Formats: sequence, C-alpha cells, structure tokens
Amino acid sequence: MTAQTAASTVAAGCAAPDQAAPLPLSVDLEKETVITGVVQASGDPVAGAYVRLLDRSGEFTAEVVTSPAGQFRFFAAPGTWQLRALSRFGNGDATVDAARGVNEVSLAVA
Repeated sequence: MTAQTAASTVAAGCAAPDQAAPLPLSVDLEKETVITGVVQASGDPVAGAYVRLLDRSGEFTAEVVTSPAGQFRFFAAPGTWQLRALSRFGNGDATVDAARGVNEVSLAVA
C-alpha cells in the first residue's frame, strides 16, 4: 500500500476518528451516549495511550488511541462500562455509569 493509498483510506473513514475533534453537529445528545475524557499520568496528559471500552462483564467492546492531549471518546449505549488505559507510564481503570449525553471520565495511569 502506498502512502497516498494509506492516506486515502484514513480519509475515507477506515481509521478511528480524531479524538480531539469537536462532536459532529449531527450527534443528537438526547439520543446518544458519549463517554469522553483524558488519560493522565501525574496530572499530565498521556498521548498515544490505548483506551479500551469493556462491557459490564469485562468483555472487550472497542479501543481508541488518545490524542496528543490525552483525549479519548466512545459512543456507547447507556449503562455501566469499564475503561482500561494502557500506556508507557502504566495502566489505569475507571468505571462509568453512562447516561444519554456526554459523560466525562478522569482516567489516571501509574
């Protein structure tokens, strides 16, 4: 695959969306559940961390890579979710009881 083909593939939507981008205007927060936050180590944002979304039973559902500012975002169903961050600074977990709308989560790694 050439660099141009790879760039076209990313532009066509085959990669995870930019985690730092604003929510698209088409997102209806009355109907959607968004889980978002920042991965931090010692209070500093962690770029390039892998954040996994696990369901209530601990089963893997999705994974994204944090933005340069440590940001992540998932669209999920309302309910209890576990987040697991894996980074060069260590790992961290958080649980969120997500409701419709935007659910902010702090996720520290050590």
